[in-house]
Amino acid sequence: MNNNDIAEKIKAVYKDLEVKPKYSNQVEIRADGIDIVGLLAFIKSLGFEHLSNVTCVDWIKEKRFDVIYNVWSYTHKVHITVKSGIDRDNPEIPTVMSLWPQAQVYERETHEMFGVKFLGNPDLSPLFLHNWKDIPPLRKDFDTVEYSKRAYGASSPEGGNE
Repeated sequence: MNNNDIAEKIKAVYKDLEVKPKYSNQVEIRADGIDIVGLLAFIKSLGFEHLSNVTCVDWIKEKRFDVIYNVWSYTHKVHITVKSGIDRDNPEIPTVMSLWPQAQVYERETHEMFGVKFLGNPDLSPLFLHNWKDIPPLRKDFDTVEYSKRAYGASSPEGGNE
């Protein structure tokens, strides 16, 4: 199956989804408000056995996050990107650990860096920022300069104080 065949199979089941073949080996899906676990289970049943990563994009003006899943099929040699928009003020989405256990670490990192809660993931403890007491650092409203001033007292590139 090529990317067009795969896109058509997904559209046949999920008629209201925005599904676009991209390049010769990629499909992109916009899946706002869809049962993400069900959609990804269907995609996995088509031969997409490898979850490459889970990440996030902060659309601060639109007041949403896009949780992004990248999956790969070794059989079809096609990559699928699934983007699921969630509310930025209450960023929650179900875990996909039942499909791919390795999602646990990707979800932990996304939780730590953006504050997205993956419902059902039993361990969203920090991977890197163990004593972090600020908003998640990859959110667009995180002010790196202000944080550096508070944390280190430095306010200029030379490291001096104002």
